[in-house]
Order: sequence, then structure tokens, then C-alpha cells
Amino acid sequence: MPKVSHIRGEKELQLNEQTLSMRLERVAAHVPAGARLADIGSDHGYLPVALMRRGAIVAAVAGEVALTPFRSAERTVRESGQDLRVTVRLANGLAAIEPEDGITAISICGMGGETIRDILDSGKARLSGQERLILQPNGGEQPLRQWLMENDYRILFEELLQENRFYYEIIVAERTGPVAYTAEQLYFGPLQMQARSPAFLVKWQRILRHKQQTLTHFAHARQAVPEEKVQDIARQALWITELLG
Repeated sequence: MPKVSHIRGEKELQLNEQTLSMRLERVAAHVPAGARLADIGSDHGYLPVALMRRGAIVAAVAGEVALTPFRSAERTVRESGQDLRVTVRLANGLAAIEPEDGITAISICGMGGETIRDILDSGKARLSGQERLILQPNGGEQPLRQWLMENDYRILFEELLQENRFYYEIIVAERTGPVAYTAEQLYFGPLQMQARSPAFLVKWQRILRHKQQTLTHFAHARQAVPEEKVQDIARQALWITELLG
């Protein structure tokens, strides 16, 4: 079995240097043409290399905090012949960005929303405020949207896609000045609430069932569950019910 996954891993390496996964393909679609991209947590460096090969961007920085993916990204960039225009840096979060890079777009994909929020918050000094943020959180979207709102970033585009049984959200934002979202908008996504795509509705139907099961479990629990926790989940269940209504 391990041999099969190893072979599949090699195939993915070859495939993804040319053709991105559906998730990264959708992220790529939101990188402005001619951008100077910083891909933070770049992993194998597939996204900047693919965009550079397509002539979609003019320069890129691939930032990685861990040594193994950093070396993978270095190898991808070197083997693609893009090492003059894609710089791979071993750095924590936005510390990978230098002022002379002139970054106009930042992508942060495939990690929890709270982690993305913390990366943006701890690296605030590296943000000029002119960059487009293309974020793909794996859960924790609500606290990430909260940070965007508190830091004057307007959400320009949101997308929900399903790939291999998982739901992925893409949030595109730019700093435009003060913006206000309601608690429900931060929870569901302001633009997703309006669009109500089929994937969005299916996702929230599933989450509602889970919330209802949790509330039933709480009601029958031997130990008392903190009232605040019960009310929080009950409120979310009510929001979802109203949304789907």
C-alpha cells in the first residue's frame, strides 16, 4: 500500500507542476494578471510555478517555514527552470516578503483560518495595504473574516468548492477602508449568503444536522454542559435554519 501512495505522490508532483488541483486552480483564477505573488506556505511551490509558466504573473516568492517543504519548493522551481523569477525563502509567514519584492498579491492556502489570521496579524508590518489577499482556509473562516473586517479589508469574492469529499472556501479581499459585517455575515460569508450556491446549501444542511445532534447529545449528557456553550451552538443552529428556510 505505501508503494502505491508513493507512486501516486510522484505522479502528483509531475502533474501539479503543469496542472494544479481544482482547489489551487480556483485560487490561481483570483491572482491578478501581471501580479508579483507571495505564496505563503507554498509547500511544493506548485502555484507560483504554474502561474509563472503560464505567463500569468511576472515574479513570485514562495515562502515556507518548514525545511522539508522548503526543499521541495526549491526543487520544483529549479526543475521548472523558473529559478530566476521565483524566489524560495525559508521564513515564518510574511517574513518571507521583502519590500523590494514589490508584492501585489498574497496567497495563503491549505491551513486553518485561525492560522492564516495569525500569519496576517503577526506580519502586518510587511503588508503595504495594496496587495490582494487570496486566502483558502481549511475551516475557521469566521475568525479570519473577523480579522479582515477589523483591518479594513473588504471581501470582494467568495467561493465554496467540493474536492475529494471536502469543502474548501476561497476568500479574496483587498484593503478599501472601514467595512462592517454582521455576525451572520462573518459566520456564513457575506457574498456566499447572497449567492446561495448548491454546494453552499449542501454544506450548511450537513452542518445543521451536526449541530442538532450535538444539542441532542448535550441534552442527554450526564455532566452539565456550560450554558454558554449550549446557547452558542443553539444560536448557530437557528442562524442556519433561517438561512436554509
